[in-house]
Amino acid sequence: MHDADQSGADLDWREGAIPVSRRFDDPYFSLNGGLAETRHVFLAGNGLPARLRPGFHVAELGFGTGLNLLALAQVATVPVRFTSFEAYPMSLAELTRAHAAFPELAVLAAELRAGWAERRFTVGTVEARIVEGDARDALPAWPGRADAWFLDGFSPAKNPELWGEALMDQVARHTAPGGTFATYTAAGHVRRALAAAGFAVSRAPGFAGKRHMSRGVLAPHDRDA
Repeated sequence: MHDADQSGADLDWREGAIPVSRRFDDPYFSLNGGLAETRHVFLAGNGLPARLRPGFHVAELGFGTGLNLLALAQVATVPVRFTSFEAYPMSLAELTRAHAAFPELAVLAAELRAGWAERRFTVGTVEARIVEGDARDALPAWPGRADAWFLDGFSPAKNPELWGEALMDQVARHTAPGGTFATYTAAGHVRRALAAAGFAVSRAPGFAGKRHMSRGVLAPHDRDA
């Protein structure tokens, strides 16, 4: 792919298959197994698929390749909703190249790509919407509430604006009572920001030798959005 063909995602490709953001100098999924990491961190970290019920709403910061959505769709057996906030969406060609790394998701990935231009599509039983733009602006204006959050921005050290206190407060304000979050990072300032926003935050074993990840439940004194 020539630079002229780059989308706003601004990618390099490691080993020909793993997209790496030039802007944030960070890969889009784990070099040790992206799908396994998604299942460990975002699905298990939010108690999914056990909690899924019709109308359950998952929200996400950082859509990337859509791998988290595809993993969710693979285990969802009831109609659920998914909203993801993404500032730098990939092109269709970039998604196609990234999805080739996960052949077991090929059918679901094709459904995602078929509706990509509209940013609204259905993957398996999951009705998905991609909100394009900076989450710091888009999330406060979002009228929805999530039952579970996938917090999947690039590393807090490289993408600090997606982990700040104000945005974590907005995550809490857009979480249903008893809602949860999960993220691969255990950075202290991120956990403190989520705790200050109202989540009961805990650490859990990370993926592939990483010591810790973070997860949490919105405390009972939930606030109106």
